Amino acid sequence: MIQQTVLHTERLFLRPVHWIDLEDVHALHSAPETNRYNTLGIPKDINETRYVIQQFIKDYHKVPLRDFTFSIQDKEKETFIGLIALYRDNPKYKGAMLWYKILPRYWGGGYATEAVMEVLSFGFDSLKLHRIGASCAVENQASLRVIEKVGMVSEGVKRKHLPLDSGWSDSKEFAILSEEFNTYQKDKGETVVQKKTN
Repeated sequence: MIQQTVLHTERLFLRPVHWIDLEDVHALHSAPETNRYNTLGIPKDINETRYVIQQFIKDYHKVPLRDFTFSIQDKEKETFIGLIALYRDNPKYKGAMLWYKILPRYWGGGYATEAVMEVLSFGFDSLKLHRIGASCAVENQASLRVIEKVGMVSEGVKRKHLPLDSGWSDSKEFAILSEEFNTYQKDKGETVVQKKTN
């Protein structure tokens, strides 16, 4: 059943969020580094995080299932790395929005890129989506690099869109279409083969 979806990459597995993730998710949401570009804000206590997780879990019991929030886990160490989600639009549009949040100690290790690529594959191959979007603060250079690295295309800027602790921030909007993702994967695969044969 799709409710039990677990995704795998070379180093990671992505599974539905469980109550066992409570402490880890609370640490993620409480980190000042991750809060810098986050509209959720630092939770005042663990009960706020408990409510957030409750909503994630409820999403997996809805029929039809529309929204997916995954806990990103390190395969080898079986440790929590972060969260990644795909929230679908009106079914008529066959679209979704993607977001992710990674613990600071894992930044720069390629984990976000690896997880985003897998969720894009899931969205296009399993859910048969037509378009997946993403958005981030214009100052968030690390996330901008990840989004661009996976082949998403810039579609403009929303002015003073995100209510951050530092004030209202512009957000840069991105999207990728199913045919673009297929071409990107094909080109990426051919590049890997060429590197191996050279």
